Amino acid sequence: MLFQSQEFVLIFWPLAALAYYAVARSAPARQNILILISLVFYGWWDARFIVLLVGQISISWAMAWLHERTKSNAPLYLGIVLNLASLGTFKYLDFLLASFEGMTGVALPRAHIILPIGISFFSFQLISYLVDRLRNDAPLYAFRPFALFVMLFPHLIAGPIVRHNELVPQFDEDPRRDGMWARIGIGLTLFTLGFAKKVLLADKLANVADPLFAQARDSVLTFGEAWTAALGFTFQLFLDFSAYTEMAIGIALVFGLLLPENFRRPYLSADLREFWRRWHISLSNFIRDYLYIPLGGSRHGVGRYVVATILTMGICGLWHGAGWTYVVWGLWHGVGLAVNRGWQQLNRPLPWVAAWAITMLFVIAGWVLFRAADFPTAASMLRSMAGGNGFSGSLGHLGLLIAGAAASALIPSAYEIKDMRPILNPVTATAMAVLAGLCVLEVGQGPAVNFIYFRF
Repeated sequence: MLFQSQEFVLIFWPLAALAYYAVARSAPARQNILILISLVFYGWWDARFIVLLVGQISISWAMAWLHERTKSNAPLYLGIVLNLASLGTFKYLDFLLASFEGMTGVALPRAHIILPIGISFFSFQLISYLVDRLRNDAPLYAFRPFALFVMLFPHLIAGPIVRHNELVPQFDEDPRRDGMWARIGIGLTLFTLGFAKKVLLADKLANVADPLFAQARDSVLTFGEAWTAALGFTFQLFLDFSAYTEMAIGIALVFGLLLPENFRRPYLSADLREFWRRWHISLSNFIRDYLYIPLGGSRHGVGRYVVATILTMGICGLWHGAGWTYVVWGLWHGVGLAVNRGWQQLNRPLPWVAAWAITMLFVIAGWVLFRAADFPTAASMLRSMAGGNGFSGSLGHLGLLIAGAAASALIPSAYEIKDMRPILNPVTATAMAVLAGLCVLEVGQGPAVNFIYFRF
C-alpha cells in the first residue's frame, strides 16, 4: 500500500488512527493496534513476507534474550549473522552469482528470488540493536515494544532508519498528552507537503528523466538532453525520497510518535561532508556509528581515515542496490569525502558559490552513475554533459526543472517545519486542506507510482 494512494489516505490511515485513539488510555492496547495495523500494511504488498519480517524480529529478540540469560555474546553474533544472511540471500545472491559468472565464465543458474520490500531497512535496525547489546548500550526490551519498533508501518518500508532508543521509550507516552492537536496538525501538514512533492513534482520529473536515461542506453544524448536527464533525476530523487520521509514523519506524529530527521535541504551544501550530514541523515549516522568508526574513523592517521572512508562508502553504495554501479557510486563519494577533508585541512576556503557549484557538480555526476543502467550508459551521459559530443540542444521542460530546484532548495525540512508549528492558524490549515484535495484528485487519475527507495 502506497502512502499517496487513495485507499491509504481516505480509508486505511483514518481507520487506523481512529482504532489507535479508541484505546489510547492503554499502552499495551495501543501497541497491539499498531502492530496489527503494521502487519496489514506490510502484508498488503505480499502476505508471504510477513513470515520473514516476524521471523527476523523474533529470532533477533530471542538472541538478545539468550544473551541476557547466559551472558554469552555468541547469541548476539549469531543474530547479526542471520540478519546479514537473510539480507544477503534475498538482495545479493543473484548479484554475486552474476559477478562470479562474469569473472570466471562459468554459467550459473539464478535464484530469481523476489526482494522483500523494506528488507534493507528492517535488517539494519535489527543489526544495530544487536550491536548495541554487544556494546552494552541497549536493554532487553519486552517482545511487544521491540517488535513494534521494527515494524511500525510509517518507517517500515523506506525509513528513516530508526534506532531502538529513539522510538521504544515513546511507546509508553500517552498520545493524548499536552500538544496532541499541535502534533496532529503538524503531522497532517508534513504529510500533505510530502504528498504534493511526490505526485506533483517527483512523478512528473520521472516522466522527464526516465525516457532519457532509457534512450541513453542505445544512443548518444545531446548536451541539452543529457543535462535535462541528469537534473531531472537529481531533483526527482530528492523530492521523491524526502517526500516519503515527510509523509512518514507526519503519519507518526498523528499517532503521537516522532521519527528521526532524514533530510535537511542537502542541495544547499557547500562541501561534500556537509552534503552527507544533510542527505539521508539516518543512514549517514548508521554507517558512521556501525562501520566508519569501528573501521578506525579519523583518529588513527590519514591512511586509516582514507581506507575507512572509502570502504564505508563502498558498502553504503552496495546497500543501495545489488549492482556494481552502486558500489562505484559509493566509492566515488568515498574518494570525494577524503579529498574534501584534505582540502579543508589546507585551510583555504573557496567562496561559497564556487564551493556549492563544485559540490553540486560532483553530486550530479554521481547521480548519473547511480541512475544509469550500466557503466557504458553512465560514461556516455557524462561525456555528453561535459560537451564531449558537442553542445547542441537545450534544456527541456525548463519550467518543471526550475520548480524542482526551487522546491529542493526552498521548502524547509520536516524538522524545520515541525519547529515552526505552521498550522496553528486557519489560513495555513485551509491551504493544506486544498493542497491535499488536489493531490488526492491527481492520484485518482491513474495508478500510484512507487517511491524510488522501495527498490533498496
